[in-house]
Parts: sequence; structure tokens; C-alpha cells
Amino acid sequence: MTETIGWAEAALLGILQGMTEFLPVSSSGHLVLGQAALGLAEPQVLFDILVHVGTLAAVLYYYGKDALRIVRAWFLSLAGNSGDRASARTGWLILLGTVPAGIFGVLFEDFIEGLFGNPRMTSLGLLATGALLFFGKSPSEGGRGEAELTWRDALFIGSFQALAIIPGISRSGSTITSALFLGIDRETAARFSFLLSIPAIGGALLLKARHFAAVSPADFAPFVIGAAAAAGAGVLSLGWLIRVVRRGNLKGFAYYCWALGIVGIWYFWAAIWVSYAETVMVGDTRLIAIVYTVTGLLVLTVRFAAYWARRSAPLVNNA
Repeated sequence: MTETIGWAEAALLGILQGMTEFLPVSSSGHLVLGQAALGLAEPQVLFDILVHVGTLAAVLYYYGKDALRIVRAWFLSLAGNSGDRASARTGWLILLGTVPAGIFGVLFEDFIEGLFGNPRMTSLGLLATGALLFFGKSPSEGGRGEAELTWRDALFIGSFQALAIIPGISRSGSTITSALFLGIDRETAARFSFLLSIPAIGGALLLKARHFAAVSPADFAPFVIGAAAAAGAGVLSLGWLIRVVRRGNLKGFAYYCWALGIVGIWYFWAAIWVSYAETVMVGDTRLIAIVYTVTGLLVLTVRFAAYWARRSAPLVNNA
């Protein structure tokens, strides 16, 4: 088993992160399973955070104007300028929604880091995410907009974001589903969910900044490659998810989470298969197998999402 990430592995994991960060399928869960399947001896928590920073660029690509509007209004409100009260209020709600994840991350830092080295528990988390997506409330036309969000909404959605620190629990899936459950409209649910990720990712980076000194320049280069790959793939996946949330529901992704969770349990809990993987599926063969498996499951997800969107459309039109 290797202890560091190579360039090819970093690019693959970065693309995997970017593809899954915004889709409700737990990007951190994919990284944990991918790192374990690639034979990385230690959980690469710092790499995980850096590729999350890469996908943050995708959030700013789509919601940068909203973020700038909110940040500007929030700072002006501190100076006593109440010009754009609605945006300043949204800024306070985003900060309030970040509090649960911050508390959870600080109090249980060691426990969380241990989970990043546990692909078995991550597989169970994916099964839980599938249940949340399948049984969660489907998006419908109408609902409350940004101006109607309350501090209770922010804390409720933020609590789900805190749970999503656990690998295998989807951050976007849990926050968007919880927002829809509260009766928030589709567009606002997606926008608030991804704006809420900005301070959460920034906080995680600050929390782990002390580890940068222990990374040599040679080892840091693959981290940068992974972050860049995650940014590029993230732009594509976020754009697609925004369209999915606008048109249909998230139930189709539940099948993908269940399928990957079952595959993870089978792979990491079945002693015979693990032994076979260690002795036969090594090097490029294992890498190719992972790529084909993830690609195949994502294709199935797209098909299921399209199916549920078509099925939901008549119901929405008749409502």
C-alpha cells in the first residue's frame, strides 16, 4: 500500500471529487472509497480539503455575484449602512447555518478524521444518503424565497450540513432535501445550499492549515493537480445539478448511493474479495476498474434522474 498520492491518482480523485461534490452522492464518501481502493495507507484528509477548495471555484463560477452581493451588504450593515437589508440578512443566516458544522467539526475532529480512514462506515453512510434522497420531499413549484428564510431554517439546514461532515452523507443532498422539507422553493434551496458551503469549506481549510507545513513541495504538487481537476469537473456537475433541481427531484440519485454503498460493503467487508483485490487487481488494473465502476454507476444515475424528472413533470403541470 502507498502512503502518498501520485499525479495520476490525484487527477482521478480530483475529477471524482468534482463530479460528485455537487451531485447529492457524497463527494467525501467517494474520496474515502477511492483512496482505500487505490491502496493509500493513510486517510488523505488534507488532500480531501484541498480538492473541496477546488470545487469552491465552481460555486463562485455560478454564484459569485450572489456571494459578492451578500458579502458587500453584510459588511455595509456592520458599518451602519442598511441599504440592502435583505442581502445582509441572508449573510447573517449563512453564518448562523455554518455554526452547527463548526461546532461539530471542532468537538469531534479526531472522530471525523478516523471516519475518513473507514470505508466500511462510509459505505453505510451512502446507504443512509440514499434513504434521505428517496424518502425526502420532492421539489414542487412555488415555496418560500430568500427573503422569507428564518433563523430556524438556517439552523435546521445547517444541522444537516454538520451531519454531512461524516463521509458518505451527502452535503448537497442533505441540505437541499432539508430545505425542500421546510417548504423553500427549488431555486432558493439550491442557492442557499451552495452558498452555505463557502464558509464551511473555508473553515475546514483553516482548521487543517497547520498540516501544510508537514507536506513537502514534491508531495504538494499532486494536491494542486487534484484541486484543479476538481474545479473543472465541478463546473460541469454543478451546472447539471442546478438544471435537475429546477426540473425534477433527487430520488434518482438514491439508487446510485444504494448501489455504491452495497458495492463498498461487498468490496471492503468480504474477506475473499479483499484478498482477491490485493493479489490480482493491482496498479493500472485496479485504477481502470474504479473508473469503469464509477462511470457506469453515474450513467445509471443520469438515466434514473431523467426518468424521475419525466415522471414528475405531469404531476407538477396538473398541480
